[in-house]
Amino acid sequence: MIVHGPWSGWPKRCFDCVAAAVGLILLAPVLALIAATIRLAMGPPVVFRQQRPGLHGRPFTLYKFRTMTDTSDVDGRLLPERERVTQLGRILRRTSVDELPELFNVIKGDMSLVGPRPLLMRYLERYTREQFRRHEARPGITGLAQLNGRDTTPWERRFALDVWYVDNQSFWLDLRILLRTVSKTIVQADVSQPGEEGIAEFQGSGGRTDPEASS
Repeated sequence: MIVHGPWSGWPKRCFDCVAAAVGLILLAPVLALIAATIRLAMGPPVVFRQQRPGLHGRPFTLYKFRTMTDTSDVDGRLLPERERVTQLGRILRRTSVDELPELFNVIKGDMSLVGPRPLLMRYLERYTREQFRRHEARPGITGLAQLNGRDTTPWERRFALDVWYVDNQSFWLDLRILLRTVSKTIVQADVSQPGEEGIAEFQGSGGRTDPEASS
């Protein structure tokens, strides 16, 4: 295991577990209400699951609140995302509340509160050696790149910020990122609004849009 400093080991893991557990306890009524509302509005499942790369690129199952239906066209193909996102889903995405189930990922050890965001499995083979270093830390619910433009920031800049974070992890840095995340979430800054195109899929240059990649 690559060690970048004392904070990147057990102290950060202990902080993550305690903070995530407290968060889940305090937010339990909110989580239950959201889950019940999703169940009534869209039916099961309530939670969206997807394989994402974690520490050292190893896959894990990411949990998020479901925000879309599974509506298909007459040929059985899923409709475009903008046509499947529900009104409730738009609210959950706009407020980032759909990310709350990732606290369970933190408890399990798949994720950290702060770290590079887990993207898509197919990106692993597209990274340069330096960009792949973003996987030397557990992925986070929030991270430095999310505070510097998020969906509006070019991939290369986002990856550079992720690698810088990996090399400079500290308690005070994590605390600043968490506080700024709360502030940005309240004002909904630097987040693509529902119906807008997602960030272009990372392919080195150009490429189609992929809303999955920015979430």
